[in-house]
Amino acid sequence: MGEVRDLYLSVIIPAFNEAGTIEHVIDAVLKTTEDLEIVLVDDGSTDTTWNVMQSRVDGDRVRAFRHDVNGGKGTAIRTGLREARGHLVLIQDADLEYSPADYAALLEPLKTGRATVVYGSRAFSSHSAYSYWYVVGNRLVTLLTNVLYNCYLSDMETGYKVMPLEVARSLDLRCDRFDLEPEVTAKLLRLGHRIYEVPISYAARSRAEGKKLTAMDGLRALMTLLRFRLWRPRSASTQLAPRG
Repeated sequence: MGEVRDLYLSVIIPAFNEAGTIEHVIDAVLKTTEDLEIVLVDDGSTDTTWNVMQSRVDGDRVRAFRHDVNGGKGTAIRTGLREARGHLVLIQDADLEYSPADYAALLEPLKTGRATVVYGSRAFSSHSAYSYWYVVGNRLVTLLTNVLYNCYLSDMETGYKVMPLEVARSLDLRCDRFDLEPEVTAKLLRLGHRIYEVPISYAARSRAEGKKLTAMDGLRALMTLLRFRLWRPRSASTQLAPRG
């Protein structure tokens, strides 16, 4: 598959049963800049998510792909990475928790050459936190990341992670579900990338509104961080500088 070299940004939107929000997210992303493509991935939805996606396909601007069965967020993102054609890649959740209005802030350090990888850091103020224990769990896995990988991040689990497509593909991602987030971070740090954080807005959904993360996902995140602590890439040429 040939790369489209003049396309700046690929926005991958994985979705599972998000018919109520997916169209709003697509509209918000399309308003950010002309120099992007949207790669929609329906991960085996049982509602009308796929129908909505198909209705929004627009040539090379918006493309849609479907899994017959639900494989998890990580599986959907791997499909998106295979199909993406831009220079940079950004993962956009299909709910309304993350706002595409933050794209400009996320992309600015990359455009100016100050960073190769940018994370959007959530403040978890009282109006945006899902629950006390959700915030505590997020801070715990972030703390363990900092201890294990000798870094200083404020929000490892953020859904907004932006990087060159070639960097994302070099991570050789394996995790299928929400443990993808710590896998991405662990491998970026093992490759020697310094992660640049910028503040973003965030409005967490409740469980009734469709929140899918559970305490078990937090435990999987901890195990994933430990598992990839000594990971090395298959090709030494993709590694910048080993950490710790």
